[in-house]
Amino acid sequence: MKIALIGYGKMGKMIEQIALQRGHEIVSVIDIDNPQDFDSDAFRSADVAIEFTCPQAAYGNYMKCFEQGVKLVSGSTGWLKEHGDEIKELCTTGGKTLFWSSNFSLGVAIFRAVNKYLAKIMNNFPSYEVTMEETHHIHKLDAPSGTAITLAEDILENLTRKSTWVKGTEYAADGTVSGTMECEANELPISSIRRDEVPGIHSITYDSEADMITITHDAHSRKGFALGAVLAAEYTANHEGFLSMNDLFPF
Repeated sequence: MKIALIGYGKMGKMIEQIALQRGHEIVSVIDIDNPQDFDSDAFRSADVAIEFTCPQAAYGNYMKCFEQGVKLVSGSTGWLKEHGDEIKELCTTGGKTLFWSSNFSLGVAIFRAVNKYLAKIMNNFPSYEVTMEETHHIHKLDAPSGTAITLAEDILENLTRKSTWVKGTEYAADGTVSGTMECEANELPISSIRRDEVPGIHSITYDSEADMITITHDAHSRKGFALGAVLAAEYTANHEGFLSMNDLFPF
């Protein structure tokens, strides 16, 4: 399979390594210094492009891929609120293809399934109050993380006493602390911590007067995310529309 890479930081380089190990060919690499290469025969020859950039660049990158007729896999977060409806419409009725996930880790896919099931159980036990905490490296710009938002939305679908998530306490990389975990009864607070080079930790806690239940996913490195992105690209090459990890791993 021919793959184009959009974003050539740590994640892009790891994706390249795994893609080559799996027998794929990298036909184009686009980074901040060569955006003109979107309009090139090399980029257009790709079966799938894999994009890991930043919230500010993601939407523009998607549109450039769509213009060139290249299917896309993306793990960029922070764009969905502003452009989500438009992108989904382009994929569901406009003939474009995007496989998007806030997290491509197989472990996170399993964790999501466990999270949904636990929320269904806890829906019957209102004495337990649910909160979430996510920790990432100091370079991550958005908070809460896209994965935390996805996990929160999975909880909201299965826990009727919660109708929305809110930002909780935020511990910034420079040591400043803002926000609070105090919220309304129908709100699910998400605290965010930025420290060191943490790939990603997500914990969901149900606390009651009697006891506490916590489930956690702790990523050891970016390798699991990179492998998942390549697996998603292999899936996307033969599928169309707005795709997600639920399609790749239908637990």
